[in-house]
Amino acid sequence: MEVEEVREAIVTKVGNALEDVSQIELPQQQKPKGVLDKVQEKIISRKLLVFGVATVLMWYGLDSETWGMIAMTYIGGQTAIDFAKVWRGA
Repeated sequence: MEVEEVREAIVTKVGNALEDVSQIELPQQQKPKGVLDKVQEKIISRKLLVFGVATVLMWYGLDSETWGMIAMTYIGGQTAIDFAKVWRGA
């Protein structure tokens, strides 16, 4: 009978300890960005800037064919980037 009581006490204490440990939040280390990630961020923002400038220039004489080509290039580039993000699981 004593062995059973000791066994139950141990199981209870171990269970409580495991619950306490599972509630501890460990600090997450942030990975530094690589060179390619930094370059990609700049390229994306530059493409958006080019798209915006082309849109503004359309009101000042840029023909619609050139604007359409810029728009398709921007949208195609963004689609490829979004596909890559989904593929990587980001």
